[in-house]
Amino acid sequence: MTETASRSKTTGLGQKGPSFLMALPAVAFFGIFALIPLIGVVVISFMEWNVLGSPEWVGLTNWEAVLFDRPFTWTALGLTVTFVIGSYLFQAPVALLLGVFMAGQQRYRALLAVLYFLPLLFSSVAVGLTFQSLFSPNYGLSAALPFEWLPNDWLANSDLVMWVMIFVVGWCFVPFHGLLYQAGVRQIPASMYEAATIDGAGRLRQFFSITLPQLRYTIITSSTLMLVGSLTYFDLIYVLTGGQPADAVRILPLDMYVTGFASYNLGYASVIAVILVAIGLTLSLLLNVLSGSSKMDSDKAGA
Repeated sequence: MTETASRSKTTGLGQKGPSFLMALPAVAFFGIFALIPLIGVVVISFMEWNVLGSPEWVGLTNWEAVLFDRPFTWTALGLTVTFVIGSYLFQAPVALLLGVFMAGQQRYRALLAVLYFLPLLFSSVAVGLTFQSLFSPNYGLSAALPFEWLPNDWLANSDLVMWVMIFVVGWCFVPFHGLLYQAGVRQIPASMYEAATIDGAGRLRQFFSITLPQLRYTIITSSTLMLVGSLTYFDLIYVLTGGQPADAVRILPLDMYVTGFASYNLGYASVIAVILVAIGLTLSLLLNVLSGSSKMDSDKAGA
């Protein structure tokens, strides 16, 4: 082995060592606060436990009961799919347009960007209580505004409450995704827009031919966070509705809480939790494969 090759090998080993050591805190944090609890939930899903007594091993009984003997599981799954798709269809275009708007250099846009970001600073409980008052039939929007076509039962109508939840959740999280798009747009070289303007391209053509293609990786990241994040919304829905009326918004995260801490059936709740994790992982992997993120090149290629 030559001296150059030996030095190269030593340098390579030297580079790997510090990199791995620097990752250790993150790996340890993930293992302690994510992996170990997940393993615990999987184990509890094979046990019968009412919190007060001692857990008893029952094998696949909980899984059979939740998947085959409990029809509401599939109802909750359907509600979850509706909620995830509805949230994405509402949040994605609004966040994209808001991010593009906030990326402008005018000063008034910077002021508006601060105002748009405010919902992220509020707690879910505060937001839930505020919207609960706004949608109250006694002193909310319906009572305050002189419009007879406004519904009086925003949160009591089983056909309307799902869409109200989608709007409220979107109001809370659109600013975060808008911030992602704002950062993405500001990374696009101005020379690309200048060249397009010289070629006679208008704003709409520049948006579809330059902005959207250059934001493809930001769109992938934002979409993953939106879809997977929609599987974890619980506190806001619980504060606003508690899953009512008639369990119209009792999506899987809320169903898991009610089953575990209201019905005191930790075995069933753990099965639902494992199902949620499986759906989230599947969504993430599917988006990763379909987007080709494992083969990502620079989004400034050709700039």
